[in-house]
Amino acid sequence: MKNIKYLLLLLLTTGCADNLDITNPNQLTTDDYWETPAQALAGVNAIYNSMLPDGAYMRMYPSLNDGRGDDIKGDSPWADLVQVANFTIPTTSGPVQWVWRENYQMVWRANQVLANVPDIEMEDGLKNRLLGQAYFLRGLAYFNLANMFKVVPVITSLPTTSEDFNPPTAPEEELWAQIFSDFQEAGNLLPASYNDVSGPDQGQLGRATKGAAIGFLGKAHLYRKNWQSAADALGQLINGPLNIYSLVPNYRDNFTESNENNSESVFEVQFAHPDIVGGSDMNWAGEPNANWKQVSAQAVTYGMDERGFSDFLPTQWIYEEYKMERTVDGHLDPRLLATIASYEPDENSTTIYGDPWPYAQDKIYPRKYTRDGFPGIVNEFDFNSGINYRLMRYADVLLMYAEAMNELGKTADAYPYIQEVRDRAMLPGLATVRPNMSQEEMRGQLAHERALEFASEAIRINDIIRWGWLYDNAKLEMLKSHDAEFNTWTPGNEYLPVPQRELDINPNLSPNPAN
Repeated sequence: MKNIKYLLLLLLTTGCADNLDITNPNQLTTDDYWETPAQALAGVNAIYNSMLPDGAYMRMYPSLNDGRGDDIKGDSPWADLVQVANFTIPTTSGPVQWVWRENYQMVWRANQVLANVPDIEMEDGLKNRLLGQAYFLRGLAYFNLANMFKVVPVITSLPTTSEDFNPPTAPEEELWAQIFSDFQEAGNLLPASYNDVSGPDQGQLGRATKGAAIGFLGKAHLYRKNWQSAADALGQLINGPLNIYSLVPNYRDNFTESNENNSESVFEVQFAHPDIVGGSDMNWAGEPNANWKQVSAQAVTYGMDERGFSDFLPTQWIYEEYKMERTVDGHLDPRLLATIASYEPDENSTTIYGDPWPYAQDKIYPRKYTRDGFPGIVNEFDFNSGINYRLMRYADVLLMYAEAMNELGKTADAYPYIQEVRDRAMLPGLATVRPNMSQEEMRGQLAHERALEFASEAIRINDIIRWGWLYDNAKLEMLKSHDAEFNTWTPGNEYLPVPQRELDINPNLSPNPAN
């Protein structure tokens, strides 16, 4: 059950020239709006709403990240998706523009909250929670922008002059410093849970928590190779005061509408079927209205031939990678059939959507985040998936912490955190099958473990970039053997280009390495 239905907030009007400064009685101005706690709460809910359109988590964030990894390849008649997957991305790509737009919409709405809510009279606890969520969501938007575009403008206040509407591209270190600051501020202000708070948000699942903020702070430090800072933050979720998370027994529960917001979820985007929250207009883009749906299009995008668009396919490499180890009782890694739909008669997997396997027996398709196996679902074409999109799972916290330990020279200490993830997959003890690994050997092992645990979760390309594999000739050749799309990669094009439309409009905006 969805505990939050995101409230909708229309863009607020700003002042005009004196001769046009006429009040519209049907629309609040910024001076009139930010006055009550209820308005502040609606303003925060509007930031979450920016996570729902096509350019955000509805479809393009997963698609444009998954396609660039070596675990997923393009299989779409839509040229933009294939060009992103093979690193020949035009600066005029619509999906790339949408990703930029939605993340900056999140920034804009968060900045409104951070500028106006401090002056609203309300209970301190509620105010802190509202501000903490705004810091977290702004930090998340900048984290996405940094990973996808490398360098972008950093905007932390509302525009007051015409020049403010043309912000310059910030240095990369300034961008990451803002990300660290926003996640840390969010961690300082947010509760570990909303169960015991007093206010209109009491008991609401889906809101950002202290664990989410500190988890993403740790992830941001890990991405910048600040190993000790990463370990300090992530350790709070494992051995410290935020040790409230655990792996769920059934891996696939992380990717269906069953058991959402579970013990493994550090933060997830809340989607919902119209039967639950209403809505008749697809939430593709633009300003929401009262009829807006809150559905995900990922299921139809990744759905198999004749049951969905089949815009993406798993690579043969990731399929074979799952078969490198058997479980302790001799079966396939259970994550294989939760991630990939394949014909496996030895594992009693010979159906799809409840029907006999209709494809060639060597065909493979995505299953994670599709509705294959849901009661009554025979295809994906109704576009009404309510599957929440998980942005961070506790499994990621464990493997990131193990990586930080390894990079700090504590390789032996990494084993138990990796094993916790392997235990759920019923794989043998790593300390038994690969004892006493060197730091470099452990790096390779972690790359393997992360590939299996997070395939088609929009993570792999970020790992590839931060590990420097594209600029290591041996690793690049390996990636080409995994996915032929890497044959057309050229330096800089691991990132999405700054949209041409933005460059045309803003004279202070600089191209990035992909332009």
